[in-house]
Amino acid sequence: MRPARRAAGRVLAQVTGRALGPYQSAVIRIGFAGTWLFFLLREFPHRAELYGPDGPWSWELAQRLIASNRAFTVLMWSDSTLWFETVYAVSVLASVGLLLGWRTRAVSVVFMVGVLSLQNRSVFMGDGGDNVIHLMAIYLVLTRCAQVWSLDARRARRRGSATAGAGGPVLWAVLGAVLAYGAATGRFGLGWLVAFAALWVVAGLWWMADRYEPAGEGRAALDVLANLLHNAGMLVIMAEVCLIYATAGWYKIQGSRWQDGTALYYPLGLDYFTPWPGLSALVASSGTLVMLLSYGTVAVQVAFPFTLFNRRIKNVLLAVMMLEHVGIAVLLGLPFFSLAMIAADAVFLPTVFLVWLGARVAALGRPRRGVGGGVTAPVEAGPPLAPAEPSAVSR
Repeated sequence: MRPARRAAGRVLAQVTGRALGPYQSAVIRIGFAGTWLFFLLREFPHRAELYGPDGPWSWELAQRLIASNRAFTVLMWSDSTLWFETVYAVSVLASVGLLLGWRTRAVSVVFMVGVLSLQNRSVFMGDGGDNVIHLMAIYLVLTRCAQVWSLDARRARRRGSATAGAGGPVLWAVLGAVLAYGAATGRFGLGWLVAFAALWVVAGLWWMADRYEPAGEGRAALDVLANLLHNAGMLVIMAEVCLIYATAGWYKIQGSRWQDGTALYYPLGLDYFTPWPGLSALVASSGTLVMLLSYGTVAVQVAFPFTLFNRRIKNVLLAVMMLEHVGIAVLLGLPFFSLAMIAADAVFLPTVFLVWLGARVAALGRPRRGVGGGVTAPVEAGPPLAPAEPSAVSR
């Protein structure tokens, strides 16, 4: 029993003592914030038709549907054009803030509200990628995804605390005012009201503990709670990705089009899925290539969850799946679906690779001074011997 107790104690210390996967959570944050931001900017000229007052799914129809499914969207607070434009603009700004990792604890909540509000307003405008973003926007609220590669991390290094400055309190005061207005007017359902109120109260307690007792027991207890939520959120994200691939693969096996290897052939002949007709025709002209791509897709998706127990095989299949999504983006014209899935896949990327990649990216923007004092071309930094530890960040 003693070895088992010691092992359980080590696991408990790992789960409560630190937020695991800081680099993976940062990549997920950057990936999904960037994907949603690019989507909002690309559809900016068509925003009113997609989610606003000019769309075929009118405000009255959306109100009737939401009254039955109880979905959350602040766009149902008013049918005015000004309110829609405000929500859309705030969603864009929240995506930028989350991408940069600025005041991430508050911005992640605003990002989630923007994603849920727009997608639940017009439920027929989405696809598989939108569903993934929808789920990940909720999970990101639970994670400490700004420990590295963020403005919060830089603020923590330079000023000793990620909560330094007046930006955080001002932002949370604005969110508190919106929450109070929504509660007073009955805009929130009971579940969402409790959830948002709990987030607001915990954020206030965190700010006070970090500001006045950074080494006290209260801050330590909040750190343990944050680590537990983060690690649970990362586990759910990993399980979600495995579930997506497992269900997709097994459903494909049951389909006759995937069994005869023509599931890819037919979309390559549709105008809607052929942004590059010449390239699509070239791929479709080879029956062997189409069959290999179809069967390979099913095999990789079914096998991936089982490869998590072997690091080398997992990394190989992970690269194959990312290349597969690049192919989907190019051949079928689904860039945002592919970006969302690649961002979700990043939860399984090795830490050593991410640290190496971060060092390479940082070296590109860091010029080296020559012997005479002039600036020469950047020098690529070699990969670190061990994964670098993230700085202490309250997110």
